[in-house]
Amino acid sequence: MKLLSPGERQKSKRSSRRCERNRNRSKRREIYCPIHLCYLDSVSKKYYLYADRVEQLRQRGYGKLNAQLSIKSRTTILLENEWLEEFWCIECQKTEWYHVQKHGRIYHLSVASRELWQQATGVSPAYGNPSVGEFTRRQAQKLKIR
Repeated sequence: MKLLSPGERQKSKRSSRRCERNRNRSKRREIYCPIHLCYLDSVSKKYYLYADRVEQLRQRGYGKLNAQLSIKSRTTILLENEWLEEFWCIECQKTEWYHVQKHGRIYHLSVASRELWQQATGVSPAYGNPSVGEFTRRQAQKLKIR
């Protein structure tokens, strides 16, 4: 058995601590392109989804009674493991919006539909601001055409 000097003991302790830190560091999200199976880079923030109808909760595995009670007690329920996010695919050379569902450390992707956008928060509606009157909306469309 080799005897280590105090300085050598300190070095070995530091290097083992560094290895532990590297192992404990958070890992990159493993999200891959459904077409090319290459890694996707996120280019937007996450837009979390909310459920505001019993049917939406039932689709996600809630029981009928539990879903009804949840909607009655709160008007909207955050779906923590579901969101919309835009990704860049290096193979396609384009960005695409995906509906991301997280199950543990596994991510399931599907192309985001218009209905899902209506469940997201912080997103402007496709038909414009709902607080704008119909007359103002028509006038703005006339100006846009010219």
